[in-house]
Amino acid sequence: MSHILILEDESVIRLAVRRLLERHGFDVSEAGSVEDAEREFDLAGFDLIIADLRLPGISGTEVIGRANGVPVLIMTSYASVRSAVEAMKLGAVDYVAKPFDHDELLVVIERVLSGRRLARQNEALKSDVQRHYPVGGIVGRCRTMQEVFNRIRKVAPTDTTVLIMGESGTGKELVARAVHEQSERRDGPIITVNCAAIPETLIETELFGHEKGAFTGAVTARRGMVEAADGGTLFLDEVGELPLPAQARLLRVLQDGEIRRVGASQSSRVNVRLISATHRELNQLVQDGQFRDDLYFRLRVMEIQLPPLRERGDDIIELANHLLDKTCKRLHRSVIAFAPDALMAITAYAWPGNVRELENAIERAVILCESNSITPDLLAIESRIDSIRGTAMPDDTAVSLDDYIVRFVLEHEGSVTETELARRLGISRKTLWEKRQRLGIPRKQKKRTLQQNAVSRNP
Repeated sequence: MSHILILEDESVIRLAVRRLLERHGFDVSEAGSVEDAEREFDLAGFDLIIADLRLPGISGTEVIGRANGVPVLIMTSYASVRSAVEAMKLGAVDYVAKPFDHDELLVVIERVLSGRRLARQNEALKSDVQRHYPVGGIVGRCRTMQEVFNRIRKVAPTDTTVLIMGESGTGKELVARAVHEQSERRDGPIITVNCAAIPETLIETELFGHEKGAFTGAVTARRGMVEAADGGTLFLDEVGELPLPAQARLLRVLQDGEIRRVGASQSSRVNVRLISATHRELNQLVQDGQFRDDLYFRLRVMEIQLPPLRERGDDIIELANHLLDKTCKRLHRSVIAFAPDALMAITAYAWPGNVRELENAIERAVILCESNSITPDLLAIESRIDSIRGTAMPDDTAVSLDDYIVRFVLEHEGSVTETELARRLGISRKTLWEKRQRLGIPRKQKKRTLQQNAVSRNP
């Protein structure tokens, strides 16, 4: 129930308004002046304040600055355009003149309260998103992810176009949303378009809209995704899949800030920031004639490269715990933890589907888990950990993950290459190098054969 405060010095009017509002289900308090109200009530505790313009002592408009953001509706018998304008300039949400129609007053009140409820819901949603998806939902401590965060912070406040590159499932859309949320356009829309999911015959109308009668079936005019993003951000995922005609139209948006619907004779202005993403090598597509070089240069003003999960070292454990916590909350499950062998399996697996695959595996495990511990079988990943463990150490030996890696590397580095060693561990060569540095595992120098020495002396 909404709580409304009436500030009116004429008791007859004050009582009439109170009875009207109470009949319609509102909780109502009243006072004859601003000073009386401040002595009796906490102004910030109301959902709406209805104040007469002329009150004894402090005027009704003065309560606007004292209400800590509570909307103030001004009413007065001294109706004039000038007083209405002044009240609105001072921050009043609306203005009604006495004598007022009861239905009109109720409509105005409901409109104000609806707007306030919507604003509160939006703030609550943003707070919930920030709590469950900090920094756009991106988790990472490794050097490459710190570089990603640094670039987001630097480019977000600008209107520069951004090209996000990385394998499928690495979190390119999360980066795009982080850039948007940290930009001056955060209150505007962010429109996401997966260019690979739209048939080539429909991509231009989906992006740029069409006029009535532009083609068979176009019975009404329709605005496209670019227009929908006006004042905000347009995120084109898999931009490498755009056909050449659509590329030409997109280039015009970037160059001139203009858009022309399919079938239209006139262009219209749009104010859109473009962020694009791809898992393909756009420069190779340019060389193959499948992507315009002028558009390519426009898109890659700022590049952000996302590393695959297998190259993020110890980030994977932190990320797995973060995703587990988020999934448990979303599915309303009690606290669940990973068993030690599950963490070992997560680290050993290569995760070709990257973060998306990890998140899906964790969701599956949470649903199937009947205890407070997730075991490797619940993750259903094709881990090589059992075959490695069989040659590296007895099954009944309990060691930490770092101890296990040290033991495995020292035992096998003399017989296989560094690339093969990393492959067997399910990590990249770069991650293996980082673990050598952190864990102090020296790299043995292999003895060269006489033939190799001879070749080196006589190239």
